[in-house]
Amino acid sequence: MHMKLKKALLGGTRFAALVLLVLMSASAYADDSLYRAFGEKAGLVKITDDLYTNLLADPRTAPYFENAPIRRIKEKLVEQFCVLLGGPCQYTGRTMKRAHEGQNIDRAAFNALVEDLQKAMDKNDVPFHLQNKLLAKLAPMYRDIQDRE
Repeated sequence: MHMKLKKALLGGTRFAALVLLVLMSASAYADDSLYRAFGEKAGLVKITDDLYTNLLADPRTAPYFENAPIRRIKEKLVEQFCVLLGGPCQYTGRTMKRAHEGQNIDRAAFNALVEDLQKAMDKNDVPFHLQNKLLAKLAPMYRDIQDRE
């Protein structure tokens, strides 16, 4: 009888550990509502494509992208947006500081990029309050992107 009780308790402990593990991994992406509101990966790809159309047409930002690997940059930006919005992605790119060093990015260029991003989000019908949520997550990156003047 003692052995049966021990096996039952051990089995119950394993079950509890399994349930806890499932709940913990589910909570990692539990609040993906912002990611879903942006249209998930397909929506982020559209926004990023429109952003780069804007950036390349904008004389304030176009010079920064001459000879740049646009396809790779877009891919990494989609990953980054996905992570920031609570999606099930992993950012595999370089740090912002490393990716932008030596490019002489100043506040005016950064602000132009933000405007171009807002236009892309508008084009994709992202509500203003949701745009602000993404922009609030991106704003602190300016410290790592800018070149010190």
